[in-house]
Amino acid sequence: METGNVSEYLKFFVAMLAIINPVGAIPIFINLTVDQEEEVRHKNGLMAAISMGLILTVVLFSGEAILRFFGISVGSFRVGGGILILLMAISMLHARMSSVRQSKEEALDSAARDSVAVVPLGTPLLAGPGAISTVILYAQRYDTVSHYLSLLAVIVALALLTALAFHLAPTIARLLGKTGINVVTRLMGLIMAAVGVEFIANGLKQLFPLLAG
Repeated sequence: METGNVSEYLKFFVAMLAIINPVGAIPIFINLTVDQEEEVRHKNGLMAAISMGLILTVVLFSGEAILRFFGISVGSFRVGGGILILLMAISMLHARMSSVRQSKEEALDSAARDSVAVVPLGTPLLAGPGAISTVILYAQRYDTVSHYLSLLAVIVALALLTALAFHLAPTIARLLGKTGINVVTRLMGLIMAAVGVEFIANGLKQLFPLLAG
């Protein structure tokens, strides 16, 4: 049994940071909490980050069982997950929210909710299909306790960063402005596109071993 090196977990961190994109989620967070008092807004931001962390942790330890239950090979899931991430990346490169993460109907429903911490902020905005797919795929690489603990540490770090971003949301939005947030979103979209292509390439190699030769 092998364990990944530090650079591999750093790569996982960067990939997940690009997919979750807490800075890009700030305008949505502010819009959903605009009528809330500061204390309530901070509480919702913290709960959104915690719920994201919990969802991804559950996926981390149950992803293999999910694939086994549906009889899905890792190669097939890599290709499917890569295509999903690539579609999200294309939307982000245009500084738009992908409908994969949240449709127009879900956005309208979100605006009418009193509590927005878990749904739609925690999921599907943060812990959406792209983030879930990435966690499952990275978890499949090695079958050691240290590997899973390393991935868990990354998820906890991402939850803390997201909580901090939401806590400082008004300040960040004021400093970066709409243009600055769009630039960050496009940069994250570029990283996501590379991650998606890599997943697709590795998945195809698993499905068609001759490609690896």
